[in-house]
Amino acid sequence: MYKNILVPVAADHDPHLPEVLAIARRLRAEGGTITALTVAESAPPYVAQYLPEDQDARTRTTIHEELAADLAAESDIKIKVVSGHAANTIVDYAARKGVDCIVLHSHRPGLQDYFLGSTASRVVRHAPCAVHILR
Repeated sequence: MYKNILVPVAADHDPHLPEVLAIARRLRAEGGTITALTVAESAPPYVAQYLPEDQDARTRTTIHEELAADLAAESDIKIKVVSGHAANTIVDYAARKGVDCIVLHSHRPGLQDYFLGSTASRVVRHAPCAVHILR
């Protein structure tokens, strides 16, 4: 059983989220926590220069509100939204916050994933903790 579980959630809120949360709950130790983490990709500098200064903050706020609405009935889930590159930020967050298990859903890989690697495969390769992948 795990005390600190991280559930990465895509910004478009994967339709498999209820299934992932159910697995996370089964893996959670008594008194443990589950955090739903969404990583908002930052605008590249050549685009960001044309956006309002607070655009990243507004994007994170919007994503947080949408995820909170989707998880309104899930009172035992903490919600966190950060900016960065998805796989790297998930791994870094897990290391900084003492996460002992990451639970995420993986799509069936396409040809591009074999060359570039999906977020799930990058998390599996670099995570500082156990990773539970649902297919």
